[in-house]
Amino acid sequence: MAETFTDLLSEARFVDGVFTSHIPDSWMQGRTTYGGLSAALCFETALRAFPDLSPLRSANISFIGPAGGTVEGRAAVLRQGKSVSFVEADISGEAGLATRGTFAFGASRDSVFDSIWTPPPDMPAPEDCEPFIPKGLGPNFASHFDTGLAKGARPGTGSKEHDHYIWVRHADPDATGLTALIALADMPPPAVMPMFTQFKPISSMTWMMNFLRDDLKTRDGWWLLQSRAENAAQGYSSQDMLIWNRDMELVVAGRQSVAVFL
Repeated sequence: MAETFTDLLSEARFVDGVFTSHIPDSWMQGRTTYGGLSAALCFETALRAFPDLSPLRSANISFIGPAGGTVEGRAAVLRQGKSVSFVEADISGEAGLATRGTFAFGASRDSVFDSIWTPPPDMPAPEDCEPFIPKGLGPNFASHFDTGLAKGARPGTGSKEHDHYIWVRHADPDATGLTALIALADMPPPAVMPMFTQFKPISSMTWMMNFLRDDLKTRDGWWLLQSRAENAAQGYSSQDMLIWNRDMELVVAGRQSVAVFL
């Protein structure tokens, strides 16, 4: 049975428009598949169904229900324009629809603009950071990633901080490319979780990512992930999420809505 991210994708099948994969226990987060992997499988379904798409520009993910074990994916083109195509992909398990992704793919074109106005943070290198989640601790899926806490706090420590910077890379050195980045991008827990004084459930509901480059790459597999909570009220939290590569180039800007059970 596949355990590494590379093996999981290579053993997946796409037959007659249906993507089929088996999720091992090591990729679970509580009773469901780790959210980053669920989103990555939606994206992989879209790619296998429509392999000639333009570069990915935006993704909107809805985490609708739990799924584990054998899952199936199906994709459909919602609209194909001259420069932008919208594709919807669903991942379902025994209990029904689990994750839905809507992806916007857009061809590059000349523009008078070529700027990023968000300055890179001054953070220590990943090799100078203590692990965010030491090996053997945390949820099952965490074992598939190497981590380094650059700034912020760990879950359940009663921290006053709600802005965290974490270096993350796949433990699988062959896990490269955009599908692998999507799988990695949801690795940090919600930004309010370090403020918890006791461990209580959380659940991501929606996740949006804008991809700022079409040459997404980094050195040594490391990506710097920022999660910054804007609020926590009435059992929900909203947070911004940014990703830089090892050269401190901003590559992804995102947002997430999280249900908080504390």
